[in-house]
Amino acid sequence: MSVRVIRRKTWKTCLYLGLKHLFDVILSILGLILLLPLILIIKISYIITGDFHSIFLPNHIRIGKDGKPFRLYKFRSMVPNADKEPLEELLKDPKYKAEWDKNQKFENDPRVTKIGKLIRHGSIDEFPQFLNVLKGDLSLIGPRPLVPGEIEKHHGDKKKYWSVKPGITGWWAVNGRSATTYKKRFELEYYYIDHQSLSLDLKIFLKTFTAIITKKGAK
Repeated sequence: MSVRVIRRKTWKTCLYLGLKHLFDVILSILGLILLLPLILIIKISYIITGDFHSIFLPNHIRIGKDGKPFRLYKFRSMVPNADKEPLEELLKDPKYKAEWDKNQKFENDPRVTKIGKLIRHGSIDEFPQFLNVLKGDLSLIGPRPLVPGEIEKHHGDKKKYWSVKPGITGWWAVNGRSATTYKKRFELEYYYIDHQSLSLDLKIFLKTFTAIITKKGAK
């Protein structure tokens, strides 16, 4: 490959990443403006039901670019301390344990509150992640960030997966989400990593709205 071709690719990559960052900043600021009234509405809704705990998930750690952990901001849709005693009780049931060992989630999770079911509709619980975008933890579009140990458990390619900044939505998120296997999930995420472009990002951005409306693949 000639030096001229390498320089051209580098120039295009820099332009793409620069524009992507600009869109990240602009759209996340707009998202945070919408977030402010949502915080008030959700907090009041929980108080009415007698739940006075934080409406945000505490210490929800994910793995970002270059394998660096960060706190993912997200509205709490489950009972308080859902990952402690409530989860331990569920895992005593062989049915729930088998499902958890396979997917690290439940299709019909009894820990989800009534308010939580409402805010999960339309992926409202994901809105606080616009703050992660402004902080630089996330991009609007990229592979979804995984929890610590998840990529190792499912034999994913850490070097490739962590080579880019994770996103709020991505190629996997608009192509089946939870309806796919982990093998297929990684294949979709790797496809995005290998084919990043403004046109692909725009396609994902537009398809995200369809996925939210139809709830296709979401669980």
